[in-house]
Amino acid sequence: METLQETAKLLTPFSQELAEELLNIYDSPLYVYDGDILNQTISHITNSFHYPQTRFYFASVTNGNIALLKIFKNAGWGLHANTPGDIYLGLNASFTPSEIVYSGSNLSREEMEQVLNWGVNTLNLDSISQLRLLCEVLLSHAKTQRRKEKEDLKIGLRLNVSEDSRIGVSIADFDQAVSIARDAGLKITGLHFYRGTGTNATSAFTNVIDEVISIAENLPDWQYLDFGGGFGYPYHHDKIAFNWEFFGDELSQRIGNLGKNINLIIEPGRAAIAGSGTLLAQVVSVKWQGNKQILGVDSTVANLSVPAVHGGYREIVSWKNQTYEKYITNYITDVCGNTTYSRDYLAKNCQLPALEIGDIIAILDVGAYGYAMSSHFLHRPKPAEVLLENGTHRLIRKREDYSVLLNNQIV
Repeated sequence: METLQETAKLLTPFSQELAEELLNIYDSPLYVYDGDILNQTISHITNSFHYPQTRFYFASVTNGNIALLKIFKNAGWGLHANTPGDIYLGLNASFTPSEIVYSGSNLSREEMEQVLNWGVNTLNLDSISQLRLLCEVLLSHAKTQRRKEKEDLKIGLRLNVSEDSRIGVSIADFDQAVSIARDAGLKITGLHFYRGTGTNATSAFTNVIDEVISIAENLPDWQYLDFGGGFGYPYHHDKIAFNWEFFGDELSQRIGNLGKNINLIIEPGRAAIAGSGTLLAQVVSVKWQGNKQILGVDSTVANLSVPAVHGGYREIVSWKNQTYEKYITNYITDVCGNTTYSRDYLAKNCQLPALEIGDIIAILDVGAYGYAMSSHFLHRPKPAEVLLENGTHRLIRKREDYSVLLNNQIV
């Protein structure tokens, strides 16, 4: 059994003193992002690729905080956008339109117009219908504007990898897509491969490199390969983790051996940012059911991503102040949110010491799909967000109050 000090050193994201300071200043619950960890992760992923024409685009669907997006911008990354909202945030984080790649689905005509009006010029399209819509929108623009847009546009097809996936264009439709584009004076120059959400098995990506390249070579005007996102993160810290060095070596070698001037795009999301985020909460209630501890905290499941996104598991740790005890004993614990919703569990059957009202817990790895998927379900305002950087901390999003629940209502 480990001592309290050893346990804290191994598991807690920062000191108890800092946790207490943050909650005293910014209140609880609180999202805390470690900018140093984020920069280390960005550097690790970037340095895993030695192919010189590789560019990285952060998938902002996982976290849209402007201060965090600027960290990616300063690291030389671009932005991957799933929606017009992603683009809007990227532009406000000082990304230029040429630094944004759109790889989304099912834009309306008005949204397609907006994307083009913002100046985004790399679009990976999800269907023949979306390609036709793009051509129609371009045709409706003034002649001089249309000519400039066509010259700048880089159009890719999102590859449909199986009949079970709703994403992408099937290989059988490639010739039709190329023909539609050419009739409009355009070229299909890119292929976008999306493996799926949160895949930790590196082989799931490396085993299909040759196949994806072979498919891309069917495009007569092929210029770029977007090997997409879907890269996982090990929420279970003792489980398999994605091997960026091996993947980077394999993909760099295969692209480098083509003898073609192909641009490579990588779109990490959760893999880049998940580990930098922590949600702090305080214990407000303690109950015991036999030897099982039932903790009530001042946060809610609405402040975390839905279980399907992270497998229903989070690492939760505490700074238990037991100066009079040499050893700490853990108990099977359920961590419950501050509502009566029957599924408001932040964790079930985790291992925590006996806690008291006022103790702080840290829910780890919430940098991806934490605040981004938080909601006003159960009518709780959203927490604040804080950034730790170079030994200091600062507020990067204000805490909401109850007035937010009346926004846009007509009374």
